[in-house]
Amino acid sequence: MMRFDTEEEAIRIANDTTYGLAAGIHTSDWRQMQRVTRKIKAGTIWQNQYVAADSRIPFGGFKSSGWGRELGLQGLDAYLETKAVHSYYGDDLDWPIQL
Repeated sequence: MMRFDTEEEAIRIANDTTYGLAAGIHTSDWRQMQRVTRKIKAGTIWQNQYVAADSRIPFGGFKSSGWGRELGLQGLDAYLETKAVHSYYGDDLDWPIQL
């Protein structure tokens, strides 16, 4: 937790790092929270809470805080390979090739 004088200073402090895994914003001003959330470069931002997690929500950082995402559907991407399969089960083909 750090003190700051202006919203711009808080954003600068939060982004002035080579890391960007997570951040927390605590305020009663919801409009300010949304503005600041859009400007902070972090993979997860907690608003008026901290370290709440759900395995259905992707987790990962920006900059030097990691590569890719864990958890959620995006977390499965690193383990999957997409394959296209085209099948025809009819008796006749519209191609010059007959099977």
